[in-house]
Amino acid sequence: MSLVQDIAILQKIPMLSDFADDQLRLLAFSAESLDYPNGMMLFDEGERADGGLVIAEGDVSLQRRGPNGFEEIDLAQTGTLLGETAMLVDATRPCRAIAIGYVRVIRIRRALFKRMIQEYPELAQRLFEAHAARYKLTASALAPIGERMAVLERLSVSKGLRGSNET
Repeated sequence: MSLVQDIAILQKIPMLSDFADDQLRLLAFSAESLDYPNGMMLFDEGERADGGLVIAEGDVSLQRRGPNGFEEIDLAQTGTLLGETAMLVDATRPCRAIAIGYVRVIRIRRALFKRMIQEYPELAQRLFEAHAARYKLTASALAPIGERMAVLERLSVSKGLRGSNET
């Protein structure tokens, strides 16, 4: 694929959508393009992740080890970023990824991505704000569960105290 096509794919990734055209061009030019034939493993569960992979073409089966071997947990398609967290911090792969048919990815190493956000601090600020907003959303979505857990804990404690008084 051409650099222009890679830029168009990268621009659709939510984490990269705020990048200016020249920043996306630099990222696309500096990233690696990798090809995988059908059935080839892109990465394995538990493997150290040194960056993200943008699926530029094809589909990838995401699989987790279960009691009866590996089971598909998701299907990642063209335009998906695998390893967003690994682009920012040291991480391990939570699952394995297998090419379904021919797959081409754009590999963005953490070192490259960090260099980009160091050279463009406004990108770092926008990424920070986006992640902070996502964490706030997650925390607010979990708040009702926390409240229910607290109620259950109080009930459990009160029944436990009552039960110990009856003996």
